[in-house]
Amino acid sequence: MADQEKGLHMMPGELAFTPAWNLAKMIRRREVSPVELVDDLLERISRLNPTLNAYLTVCEDEARSAAREAERKVMKEEDLPPLHGVPISVKDLIFTKGIRTTGGSLIHKDFIPDEDGVAVERLRRAGAIILGKTNTPELGQSSTTENRFGKDCCNPWNPERTCGGSSGGAAVAVASGLGPLALGSDGGGSIRVPAGFCGVYGVKPTHGRVPLYGGFGSMPLFATMGPISRTVRDAAFMLTVISGHDPRDPCSIRGNSPDFLTALEDRIRELRIAWSPDLGFARVDPEVRAIALAGARVFESLGCNVEEATPDIEEPFPIFAPIVLADEYTVSGELLEEAVDELVPYVKSTLLAGKQVMGYQYSQALRALERFKLRMALFFDGFDLLLTPSTAVVAFPLGKRPREIDGKPVGTLWGSFPFTVAFNLSGQPAASVPCGFSSDGLPVGLQIVARWGEEATVLQASAAFEEARPWRDKIPPVAQIHTTT
Repeated sequence: MADQEKGLHMMPGELAFTPAWNLAKMIRRREVSPVELVDDLLERISRLNPTLNAYLTVCEDEARSAAREAERKVMKEEDLPPLHGVPISVKDLIFTKGIRTTGGSLIHKDFIPDEDGVAVERLRRAGAIILGKTNTPELGQSSTTENRFGKDCCNPWNPERTCGGSSGGAAVAVASGLGPLALGSDGGGSIRVPAGFCGVYGVKPTHGRVPLYGGFGSMPLFATMGPISRTVRDAAFMLTVISGHDPRDPCSIRGNSPDFLTALEDRIRELRIAWSPDLGFARVDPEVRAIALAGARVFESLGCNVEEATPDIEEPFPIFAPIVLADEYTVSGELLEEAVDELVPYVKSTLLAGKQVMGYQYSQALRALERFKLRMALFFDGFDLLLTPSTAVVAFPLGKRPREIDGKPVGTLWGSFPFTVAFNLSGQPAASVPCGFSSDGLPVGLQIVARWGEEATVLQASAAFEEARPWRDKIPPVAQIHTTT
């Protein structure tokens, strides 16, 4: 800890990988200037973003102006909010007042919202400085990050590989030292998949914990916003700021939201933990399965009881698909008439499929959803946590989704990402922690899931794992080249 706090002796590039909670402390102590910090990160973005395409919009003027104002307040010794002067990025699906928000779409290439999304509003109030808007597939409708607005977003561990999606740019920015904190969103794995592929930490809170109001996209029954970071403490820091009820989102949870930073002070003790290598239906690459299992076994050394067990659930995709497709068409169906030629093929096919969903099919899916939630809740009567791989494979080449895993054919839509959707259906909190690397040097993630409403347990378990198997100092080669100036 002491070495982390010697901010005056840090080279500029080292600031890029300093945790956000520590940067906030250093800014208060005048050990680092918000202006210096923002300049350092913008310089890194200018050099690395042409290779990685993490950002669709970089807010150079806005960020520098906010940094100067933040520094003025520090020098005047004003009462400072918790994230004062800390740079962040925001996924380009989420509205940012006065900053272009494209949703990764040519259709919205000139759209500048006149209000912030709720989570952005809270981050600004907490003193955060927005560096820019991170890359996303068009309207968030893919688990990999390609669109027609910008170049494909690349994995920093191997730029020829995908970073996942739909919060792909957010994960790449954090992994590469292009901002210590990123705000993402997750409707079917969109935080956990890219976190797993890029070797960073990402947490999907309980559905409704963070109000969803203010952005493109649909999935009101499944989606939420959440943090991507290099450390668990940073994620708890951001989650504490953005959580809490807001009447603009009827799904948001009423009542007081937990202080997740304080929750990290409690250590895990003798948790009952289930390990499921496949959730009963997934095909998984043998190396990924072995690395994730080794990660699960770490909890045994932490005093927990780990046993192989799988919830008695059906595959989630037949429930998920009709609800999401119909909701996407409800929100964006007019684009089939107004701008069909500007849509990427996957958005066009999604909207056309949504148009075909019948009312009785939607009703059947809602009934199945309630049965699914019940079965998952019954499983967690016997366990505190469930562990799975975050993804079925490591990051694959850009534009080449696997059609076969472990010698068996899989669908290209969900075959590589079978583990995350279930917990969007159930609404439970879930995180992806980095748990190792494949033989070709690509990150593997371990998914940690807790009961509905128990983000604190996910964060505590993640922090214990982080302490036992640290990942923060593992930096992608492309980012190491640009660590110092």
